[in-house]
Amino acid sequence: MQQSAVPELAHTQTRPIHWVATAAAVAGVMALSSLLQSNPATAAQPAGPRTKAAHTATAPGTAGLDFPITCGPVKAVVRKKASGDLDGDGNPETVAVVHCDAPMGTPPDGVYVITRASDGKPRVVATLLAPKTGDTVSDFAVRDGAVTATVFGYSSDDVPRCCPDITDHVKWQWKNGAFVRSTPAGTHSV
Repeated sequence: MQQSAVPELAHTQTRPIHWVATAAAVAGVMALSSLLQSNPATAAQPAGPRTKAAHTATAPGTAGLDFPITCGPVKAVVRKKASGDLDGDGNPETVAVVHCDAPMGTPPDGVYVITRASDGKPRVVATLLAPKTGDTVSDFAVRDGAVTATVFGYSSDDVPRCCPDITDHVKWQWKNGAFVRSTPAGTHSV
């Protein structure tokens, strides 16, 4: 007869009291969770009819997209991405921070908005930050219909590319058919 490596434990045999205890614990958790639930959502619907119908619930991906960035012999890489409904049509857009996969240095970033075309394929529809500015992006997010980021840049061509000397906290938001960039007061530093 072969002996088990694990000794027999008293609780391995289920008895009716175990089922009663489990049911009481589950009921307790459910009762407690109903008391601790957050308030219901109170988002107001915009006035007037919607001009666009929601077509999809999934955000477009970035795989295989041809971003408007010139990288020479290296590839463009998506460094960060986030999704949300930026134009209020009920469909999520994806915003991607892209740069060239350079073997040295800090390549500049481009920030692009991606949506789904009528055929369902993802496509770049806007450039929020062009790589030619030489800036890099940090603290990037999509929240409440806006794109926010910290952008590091250079005050002149004399500043070494390793050491940006300008920091801007920026926000892009869809207004009147275009993305508008704003810098909240007091967030620009040199």
